Amino acid sequence: MPQTLQPLFEQTFAAIAEARDTFVPQLKPYEIGAIASVSTGIAKVSGLPSVGFEELLAFPGEVFGIAFNLDPDEIGVVLLGDYWQLHAGDTVERTGRVMDVAVGDGLLGRVIDPLGRPLDGLGSLNTSQRMPIERPATAIMDRAPVTVPLQTGLKVIDAIIPIGRGQRELILGDRQTGKTAIAIDTILNQRGQDVLCVYCAIGQRASAIAKTLAILRKQGALDYTLVVLTEGNDAPGLTYIAPYAATSIAEHFMEQGRDVLIVYDDLTHHARAYRELSLLLRRPPGREAFPGDIFYIHSRLLERATHLREGLGGGSLTALPIIETEAQNLSAYIPTNLISITDGQIYLSPSLFELGVLPAVDVSQSVSRVGGKAQRAAYRAVAGDLKLAYAQFEELETFARFGARVDEDTRQRIAHGRRIRACLKQPEFAPVSMSAQIAILLALTAGLFDAVPLARMPAAERAVQKAAATIPEDVIERLFSAETLSEADRQSIVAIGRVALVGFQPQPDQYPPDLDADPRPPPGGARASRAPESATPEVLQA
Repeated sequence: MPQTLQPLFEQTFAAIAEARDTFVPQLKPYEIGAIASVSTGIAKVSGLPSVGFEELLAFPGEVFGIAFNLDPDEIGVVLLGDYWQLHAGDTVERTGRVMDVAVGDGLLGRVIDPLGRPLDGLGSLNTSQRMPIERPATAIMDRAPVTVPLQTGLKVIDAIIPIGRGQRELILGDRQTGKTAIAIDTILNQRGQDVLCVYCAIGQRASAIAKTLAILRKQGALDYTLVVLTEGNDAPGLTYIAPYAATSIAEHFMEQGRDVLIVYDDLTHHARAYRELSLLLRRPPGREAFPGDIFYIHSRLLERATHLREGLGGGSLTALPIIETEAQNLSAYIPTNLISITDGQIYLSPSLFELGVLPAVDVSQSVSRVGGKAQRAAYRAVAGDLKLAYAQFEELETFARFGARVDEDTRQRIAHGRRIRACLKQPEFAPVSMSAQIAILLALTAGLFDAVPLARMPAAERAVQKAAATIPEDVIERLFSAETLSEADRQSIVAIGRVALVGFQPQPDQYPPDLDADPRPPPGGARASRAPESATPEVLQA
């Protein structure tokens, strides 16, 4: 046995000796810098003369940073992680690459941070491909028109403010008005719609993030959803790169020909984190202390949402950015910037929220500049009449709230408008299917709810929604595919709604006449009282 191994040992040692003799050491120069100073979320670095803009730099303790300011004497670096262990004099090395993030199907159902590190305790990510977080937007010639709707499951949005796949629709309103709830409802409604979802939580409280994750997990939405998050106590650099990392992940799915929905919750924290970094790096402040390029960082982010042409797979990326306003101020710097960048906005009114009109969408200040082109024919058949009736109701309601005498036609318009508002109410995390929405909206436009007292409207709406399950399959197929809603299909759906509402006719002894009274106080607060019914025009003018 030893004799058989001897030739093998000789060959091995000969190969080692040959490799030793032929080896020629090669010296490769590389740059090393030093930390000059460390501040909150940033570091000033000296040296590294050949570093590039937005190049990734490696610090001690596996901390990374992005080269942001390239001054003649030093580099301003945005730190991506805890920096308490960094000190002046520590070495800094170039990586020769820009910031990137892991992408792939293995991310679905996972919770990660902007650096691609898992936060859900489910082990390492099953993915090998990476993409830069900063990428140029799709060229104009590579884009296709928005033609397919993105159903949110919310009646007020799908009917009046529709969203198309590939659109950018801004959600804005004061704090605690239900902005995140609309985004979560939209994600929940994508089950079975062949739409992947990316939820990007930017600088949120840990409790709020935990609540959102619990809802997504309970509803089974994590099967097709990826969550990218940064908490409020994370470094501002992580908060800044979070939406870009989430967008690169979503773009990977889009380039595979898939439809993707991405939610940025919210870009107010993103803008504040960028302002903090810019001021610490001594960049000149502008309006509201934001730097001059604050518009550019959001425009280059949202411009990446689009619908690709068929030659590139036909995928789409729909963006729902969220912004928080202060005291209903839509003309502030960040809201006006994003309104001009996006393709429409959904405004949530705190007044409607306080009155229990949920979702608190203010239809008069909300618009969709693209979605109407992608709306289903069945929605288009009823949306025009619905918008007109609701707009007339809102104008007449304020006038009638002062107790002025109105004719019968005006009274009927107000009563019809109140039933439209009641039908557009919807509980949280309870999306409504398209067929049920069509049945409710057709019953509204046909006046079937006008005889139902307001107190019984929720039960009547549920009855129509339940009856929508009996719509024939061939009619439902035409609702999805037909270019126009035929009169026969309309009448068949209205007949189903009429049968469902048979038991909701008012009983004179059971419902007093004041059930249709508007619960909202007149303009001017509680001191502005309603005028008596017998008041004359002279008294009203006085």
